[in-house]
Amino acid sequence: MTRPIRVLIAKPGLDGHDRGAKIIARALRDAGMEVIYTGLRQTPEMIAEAALQEDVDVVGLSILSGAHMALVPRVREALAAQGLDNVPLILGGIIPEADHAPLRELGAAGIFGPGARTEEIAAFIRQLVNVKPTLEDV
Repeated sequence: MTRPIRVLIAKPGLDGHDRGAKIIARALRDAGMEVIYTGLRQTPEMIAEAALQEDVDVVGLSILSGAHMALVPRVREALAAQGLDNVPLILGGIIPEADHAPLRELGAAGIFGPGARTEEIAAFIRQLVNVKPTLEDV
């Protein structure tokens, strides 16, 4: 890949807590990625439209509201409607372990909870898009 990895970070639904999303956005920028943060209270359709317009490689959802089982399928459907079926979807937030397997079946490529290391998330994203870090990324 000759350009930086482009990651869309979105807060779907009515969740109004975005500190974690902003921390991850900053960490991914520091890791050499281009990050588009959509802000609070995004609909699945708004997220998919932004992903299309910004030509992103990965979509990351920050969900603290407990609505992940309802929101993830809707975001996946909205991405598919935009022809973005191949764009990996990763999740962060308060997501019970019991919901991880069903969310993976719904199309979540990765799930990161509180305490996940930002380096781990950046490495996971690089692996998703098959990019090796350069000296400038480290």
